[in-house]
Amino acid sequence: MAHVLAVSNQKGGVGKTTTAINLAAALALQNVRVLLIDLDPQGNASSGVGRPRDAVHAGIFDVLVDDMDPHDALIDTVVKNLSLLPATRDLVGAEIEMVNLEARERRLSKALAKVDGEFDWVLIDCPPSLGLLTLNALTAADTVLIPLQAEYYAMEGLSDLFRTVQVVRDHLNPALERAGVLVTMSDGRNKLSREVERQARKHLQGEVFHTVIPRNVRLGEAPSHGLPGVIYDSHCSGSRAYGALAGELLLRLASGPVRAVGGA
Repeated sequence: MAHVLAVSNQKGGVGKTTTAINLAAALALQNVRVLLIDLDPQGNASSGVGRPRDAVHAGIFDVLVDDMDPHDALIDTVVKNLSLLPATRDLVGAEIEMVNLEARERRLSKALAKVDGEFDWVLIDCPPSLGLLTLNALTAADTVLIPLQAEYYAMEGLSDLFRTVQVVRDHLNPALERAGVLVTMSDGRNKLSREVERQARKHLQGEVFHTVIPRNVRLGEAPSHGLPGVIYDSHCSGSRAYGALAGELLLRLASGPVRAVGGA
C-alpha cells in the first residue's frame, strides 16, 4: 500500500504547496511512484507541475463529489514517476457540495482505495483551512507533515492544527501520526529566523526535521515555468534542501514509528 502523507497548515503562505510539489518530485526522482493530489481550490500544486486548473477537464472534485473513478482524472506530469489528481475551478464549491453526501469525511479514502497498489507514495496538498477538504485528507492519510514558516507568529495556529489532528485520530483515523514539522522560508542570516527554529525545536522536541528549507529565489521562479524547483534548478539551495528532506523522511519512516499525535 502507498504511504499517504498530507501536507497541511491552516495558515497560508507557509510554503505548503511548494513543499508538496517539491517533495513529491524529489521522491519521484528516486524512482518512487508518486501521486500528488491538489486538494487546494487555488490549484497552485497543479500549475506547479505544468497542469494549470484551466487546462484540465476533470480532477479531484469529480472524484470526491461525483464518484468519478480516479483513473479517469489521473494525468501525467513533467516529472517521470509523478502523477497528478488536479484541482479544477469546481473545487472552490466542493465543501458545499459534499455537506450532504454519505460518509463525507471518507470520500478521499474511498477514492484512494481504487488506486491501491499503483503508487508508493500519495502526497496531498491541503487547503489553508481546517474544513471538509482538509478533514478528508487527514482521514485518508497515514501521516501529516506540517510546514512552519520561520517568521513572527509562526507557532500561532499550530495548537489548533494539532487539536484537529487529534480529533481525527480519535474519531475517524486512529492510525494517523505526525510525520514532523518542517521549518520553511528560513534565512540563516536573520536573527528572527534562527529564533523561530530554536523555539520550534525546543517546544516540539524531536518532531522538527533536521532539514530546513531556505528562502530561495529559484524555488519562487519555478512555478511560473510549470516545473517543480527540483527540476527547474536542481542545484539551487532550495532544491538541494527538498532532496535532503525526501531522504530524511524515508529514513524516519524506515527507522520506526513516527511520533503519535497525542501531544502538542
